[in-house]
Amino acid sequence: MRNNHIAGEWLSASNAVANVNPSDTRDIIGEYAQASVAQTKRAIDAAYDAFPAWSRSTIQARHDILKSVGDEVLARKDELGRLLSREEGKILAEGVGEVTRAGQIFHYFAGECLRLSGDKLGSVRAGVDVEITREPVGVVGLITPWNFPIAIPAWKIAPAIAYGNTVVFKPAELVSASAHALCDIIVRAGLPPGVFNLVMGSGGVVGEAMLSSAKLAAISFTGSVPTGRRVAEACISADPMKRMQLEMGGKNPMVVLDDADLTLAVECAVNSSFFSTGQRCTASSRLIVTGGIHDAFLAAMTERMNALVVDDACKDGTHIGPVVDQRQLEQDLSYIRLGQDEGAKLVAGGELLKRDTPGFYLSPALFSEVDNRMRVAREEIFGPVATVIRARNYDEALEIANDTPFGLSSGICTTSLKYASHFKRNAEAGMVIVNLPTAGVDYHVPFGGRKGSSYGPREQGRYAAEFYTTVKTAYTFGGYAP
Repeated sequence: MRNNHIAGEWLSASNAVANVNPSDTRDIIGEYAQASVAQTKRAIDAAYDAFPAWSRSTIQARHDILKSVGDEVLARKDELGRLLSREEGKILAEGVGEVTRAGQIFHYFAGECLRLSGDKLGSVRAGVDVEITREPVGVVGLITPWNFPIAIPAWKIAPAIAYGNTVVFKPAELVSASAHALCDIIVRAGLPPGVFNLVMGSGGVVGEAMLSSAKLAAISFTGSVPTGRRVAEACISADPMKRMQLEMGGKNPMVVLDDADLTLAVECAVNSSFFSTGQRCTASSRLIVTGGIHDAFLAAMTERMNALVVDDACKDGTHIGPVVDQRQLEQDLSYIRLGQDEGAKLVAGGELLKRDTPGFYLSPALFSEVDNRMRVAREEIFGPVATVIRARNYDEALEIANDTPFGLSSGICTTSLKYASHFKRNAEAGMVIVNLPTAGVDYHVPFGGRKGSSYGPREQGRYAAEFYTTVKTAYTFGGYAP
């Protein structure tokens, strides 16, 4: 059994959950301890007790620890990437790429430890100085999803530690192996006991215990909309209220205009819609295509999809791995049936596949003749399912793109500077992409959306300080000027 890490110790639990390889369901990666309510409270208490000393630790100490974490993550990127791909199902190149990004994130925030700055201002009153500084908020609860089991924890854990907070980390149950491996690296880097705690388990047990604790000052959550709303309600109703940061999904559009480079547009669409098995909140599941290029685009997409290889995530030559588990596979299939029932035309894919090993294999699905009012165009599917929506012109394409309750990522393929510039200004999304896939952003820039996709300060880059620190204004009277 792989144990939880609480107050500087690896602690077992009364029950454990098997971690199953979605590429080969006969392969059990390990048994991972499920924390109880009592263990979760112990982790929170440990973080609470460790906060006073850690919040006053030197910036050099924090830098050295985070750099050490980044160094080991990068040195072991192939090993950790294979573990990630084995348990989550994204192909090996994507798994190694994600681990590399995590290492870079730890290095970035190691540098941020040394760059934390404030302001010193003159007062409107004689003889008074004003200082504005940033301080850590306290114990931070981190709740992360299964689709990026190392990168998303990294971009929450690294800034939390860099700015002097203590951490209680709850990963998604499906990806405990990656979380456990990352935790082992972090605690061996030299953190004092209690500064970082790993509590694996269900949201109903571990998550609820975190939300109900008065000792947690803040919660950073990435996951589904319903769970995000539950987190928000709990944070608002808590006494005292908790600071919250919520990332909750998307129904992202990619607009393809008549003047687009067809080959480029197809590659952007295939990458955005289907790579990582479509299990990305930034995936483009709505491809909005203007009339002049629509038919050619649809034909080229179908041809490109037919060349994609769906197989074991760790096998050479695989383009798309399996769906993460049986539950998600059933959800994907239910939406494929729903799209057909709504009148959309399934032009490619959407079929269960058999491979050499038993797994959750699904051919990527593409719908045409889709109306933006259909549920398959409104609701996040979180799988390799995309819809093509015809638009008369740019104006209608923009209107359709913005007609969604989400607002995370929005893309356009065009050779027109006029339309590209207008789209960047008028797309109702937190991130706008021109002639690139909508999925994937650099590790040093802010990540987050609008509308139903996100709530609270942005993640990543220097903007992370807005969530993980609080601003203090201090006045000093030095005597009246002569």
